[in-house]
Amino acid sequence: MTLIAVAHGTRAPEGPVVLAELLDGVRALLPGVDVRVAYVDVIEPTLESVLADVPAGERPVVVPMFLASGYHVRVDVPSAVASDGGRAVVTPALGPDPAIVAAVEARLRSAGDGLPDAVVLAAAGSSDASALAEVDVAAALLSSALSRPVRPGYVTTASPSVPEAVAELRLYGTVGVASYLLAPGLFQQRLDSVGADVVAPPIGPHALVARLIADRYRAAVP
Repeated sequence: MTLIAVAHGTRAPEGPVVLAELLDGVRALLPGVDVRVAYVDVIEPTLESVLADVPAGERPVVVPMFLASGYHVRVDVPSAVASDGGRAVVTPALGPDPAIVAAVEARLRSAGDGLPDAVVLAAAGSSDASALAEVDVAAALLSSALSRPVRPGYVTTASPSVPEAVAELRLYGTVGVASYLLAPGLFQQRLDSVGADVVAPPIGPHALVARLIADRYRAAVP
């Protein structure tokens, strides 16, 4: 069987390296499964090309490695699957699963000495209201886990921006940024200049994420 983990794609060279490490963790959890990566934008291989390379008669499982179900999950992934004849099974996106939020929390806790007084959950942003609602869910889960105020902030497209959210939370004291980004790239780089006291690294190859991808695959196997 084949698992195709599909991500956005980035020109930052470290991005694919981090995703490769993450998928090595998935392979360790799914011995015998052919785990491949595909991208919907910027770099290759495309999801269409990876699907075309799966042997005829097989029903691959596509796991969207997105933290909210925006345009790429709702449109690009289904379109690629349809162009291949619709044989693939597509799982839900990774976020806002509690496992993702737990990984975000772990990255934030590792970023500094002690927790900040308030936290901005920094997400990529979307024009899709349902995707933004999913980020709200993740922020609420993180707030509960940290016992701190958590407000979503967006790198692009949506509002408030991350700097605006940091400024709004200053009334609580120190402000940290928890990265709701899967891999390094331009969006993560932008977080370094938002005025926060501490900025967590992206989620990256966290064991909880690898386990979630494996669980998505197991639940979807025909």
